[in-house]
Amino acid sequence: MMEPQLNYVPCPDASGPRRMAFHDWGNPAHPHVVVCVHGISRQGRDFDTLAQALVGPDGQRCRVVSVDVAGRGYSDWLKDPRGYQVPGYAADMGALLAMLRAGGAQTIDWVGTSMGGLIGIAVAPQPGVNLRKLVLNDVGPVVQWEALQRISSYIGADPRFETEQEGADAMWQVSKSFGPHTSEQWLALSKPMLRPVIDGSGGKFKLHYDPAIAIPVKATTPESAAQGEAMLWQLYDAIRCDTLLIRGAESDLISPATAQAMQARGPKAKLVEFAGVGHAPTLVAQYQVDAVVSFLLG
Repeated sequence: MMEPQLNYVPCPDASGPRRMAFHDWGNPAHPHVVVCVHGISRQGRDFDTLAQALVGPDGQRCRVVSVDVAGRGYSDWLKDPRGYQVPGYAADMGALLAMLRAGGAQTIDWVGTSMGGLIGIAVAPQPGVNLRKLVLNDVGPVVQWEALQRISSYIGADPRFETEQEGADAMWQVSKSFGPHTSEQWLALSKPMLRPVIDGSGGKFKLHYDPAIAIPVKATTPESAAQGEAMLWQLYDAIRCDTLLIRGAESDLISPATAQAMQARGPKAKLVEFAGVGHAPTLVAQYQVDAVVSFLLG
């Protein structure tokens, strides 16, 4: 398997210098860039399988940049955890997109899973962004309250594991809605989620994120969620780029009614549903990869 180059972009932060990491696949001078942004407790290596399919065997079909959102993976942690919200993430992405444009990117597409899709909804209608195509993976302006409560029940935990397999098994217990995976596929997805414990706090591995990312999630109320939905619908309605909505047919995060509304308003998203999958498709199975590659490169 080819490996990506790990790079960084400086991000605006009133608390001092901070960097956001991204994994760079394919020809770094290619004018067509696909930006991939992960879910709330994940990191950029989730997109390894999709990235390799997009760039092609020789790495020349396009360039893929898969981001570690602030507080995850190799990106810096925020000093103020209240910044772990979509507006702050969108500002970081603005810095990334500006760097890509300055480096010669002429065409930019976006693939966002769950939180990464919400960030995409916030970024896409902004002046000067000019996304060509947008993929929203199992997310829309309305996030079902029950799903938010489910995510809130495990995000921010700081467990320790003796082996990578033990960590993978523990993550599977809260990720079964991702749908069927072979043991090899799941271990490959899980290894980048783990980092060695070096501070003597117990165990050999821990999760690859700042536990404080959970603070804004756990502070969400039904009232604040409703206010966020209204704002997200305004942003969604302002999107003009070609949009694909992927939905796990058993998703508890985006309802069939929301998916139907997204097909009728704003960019009038095309809908693809994956049977036997909940929240959220991992874009590892070949049929899922094919759907995204066909939309972006077909």
